[in-house]
Amino acid sequence: MNNQYDVIVIGAGFGGPIAAKLCANAGLKTLMIERSENVGEKVISGLTIPFYGFLFGPDFIRDGNPPFERPADGIVNYIIKDIDINDIEIDDSLKIPKPLGPIIAFGYHTYCKPFCEWETNKAIEAGVELRTSTTVIDVIKENDVIKGIITDKGDKIRCKIVIDAEGSQGLLAVKAGMRKKYPPETISLADTYDYEMPKKIIDRVFGYSVKMCWAFDEQKIAPPLGYGNGLMVWPYRNSLHFMQDQCLKIGDHVPNLKKLFYLYHKNIISKLNWWKNQVEPYIKLRARMWEGFEIYVGLDKKLKDLPIYTDGMILIGDAAGLESTELCDGVPAAWFSAEIAAEVAIKAIKYNDFSKKILKEYNDRVKSHPIIQWSISGKNRYNLRFAQEQHDEKKLKKYIHNGWGLGALTHFTTPLLKVLFSYIKKDPGIIVKWIKMYFRYYQNWLHESYDYSKPKNILNKNVKRPKFKEKVFKFGIFSIDSIIKLFLHLKRLIKWILLPFSRSANNFLKKISVILEPVYLALVKLMDPWADKISRNLIDFIDRADPLTFMVFTNTSKVIKD
Repeated sequence: MNNQYDVIVIGAGFGGPIAAKLCANAGLKTLMIERSENVGEKVISGLTIPFYGFLFGPDFIRDGNPPFERPADGIVNYIIKDIDINDIEIDDSLKIPKPLGPIIAFGYHTYCKPFCEWETNKAIEAGVELRTSTTVIDVIKENDVIKGIITDKGDKIRCKIVIDAEGSQGLLAVKAGMRKKYPPETISLADTYDYEMPKKIIDRVFGYSVKMCWAFDEQKIAPPLGYGNGLMVWPYRNSLHFMQDQCLKIGDHVPNLKKLFYLYHKNIISKLNWWKNQVEPYIKLRARMWEGFEIYVGLDKKLKDLPIYTDGMILIGDAAGLESTELCDGVPAAWFSAEIAAEVAIKAIKYNDFSKKILKEYNDRVKSHPIIQWSISGKNRYNLRFAQEQHDEKKLKKYIHNGWGLGALTHFTTPLLKVLFSYIKKDPGIIVKWIKMYFRYYQNWLHESYDYSKPKNILNKNVKRPKFKEKVFKFGIFSIDSIIKLFLHLKRLIKWILLPFSRSANNFLKKISVILEPVYLALVKLMDPWADKISRNLIDFIDRADPLTFMVFTNTSKVIKD
């Protein structure tokens, strides 16, 4: 057995295969180690991966055909004032309006296992060696430099750089002297029910939106505000996830979570009308799952300042404490940090220097990444506890609106625009790739056509192709690409005008949101009938269009699709 590699990646979750594939693409001898027998067995639940992960993540994801369950067009918040009489206020302001949505998606509802398997297959195709059913129990350390790893089988495998992607529950970084065990106040336990449900009913009841329920603690229908999440329901293709989570410790109190989850679940499904009438008659329980994850690590300065690199070793994703504090999602940060880690590892191996001095670049780039830093420092979910303490309904609505409503734009627009403009400045042609991604992803969803899987709804050759509309789409793409190429001053415009504006975008939106939000929402409502008709026409076009219309071609004219 070969026990000498350039790079060893630990963990085949969302981040590990990205780092491994990029290292292998660069010609590095790369080993990826996964503790489970089959990739994805340790992440069997699901989530919504936000759009920015796909826009700014690895090229092969953006330009490929990854498996997901349903596009997401936004969030519907149910603010439950009195569950007994179903006194509920709805904030559904954070939705992509038609005709943009659902094609231009807010994110993608995804089961973790098939997505991680897809990533891993891509890594293996790039030349990565995968070893499963193997647990890394320690590192090889010589003169305080990480030189490799030790497995539960007793193998000592040496390498130049270790990339740790084992997640928030991994202890290797602790053994390496880099991290500390997270205190229970920063860890939440999720209780997830997986239900089967007919697609047609999901389409009617949920559409493409996540439903989230919030209520003051005394109603006993959800975990305490600010110490977890209220009821969240994710719609997949033919199934739902019903999930609540709560911190393992609140102050000096260790709650009986088994008892509490049963109470929350019983109360809300027996009293919430839309669940009782529109969901419960059509669902069948398939599984129940519990999973712990970091929730507030980014808000604890001591934990946030713990090192994410050392001589010979880099931590990525949840292992580096990069879980989102508001969206309960660490996938984009895992992808971003994995790319950065791979690029730094490739550079370090090129110069044959694996010291902290050169690996510090990884730390600097993660700490300066606008979206990563925003995602691990958002406080709206944490601040819900203050609304509870004061029993302040106004504050409750404010934090919900700013975290999961349109108010989120007053916190998120600056980091989004900074990354957006930096990508366009680097490659203006990426705009066309983003457009094609959205259309291709939606067509893939309509026909269940993803890499490594036979389409379940194969495009019928007898279907009349919308050839004229295909030509219009291709001409539009060509025109956009041509205008971008002709606009020689685009990079200068971004540098001197758009990037400076992005730095003040949050503050600008905070000042005008009081006026802008009601006007925007009124216009959306007014235009809905017209927008709905256009949306239906667009969906019909995507449904019947030749898949090549939305493919991305490389310089060698190879279609990026398996």
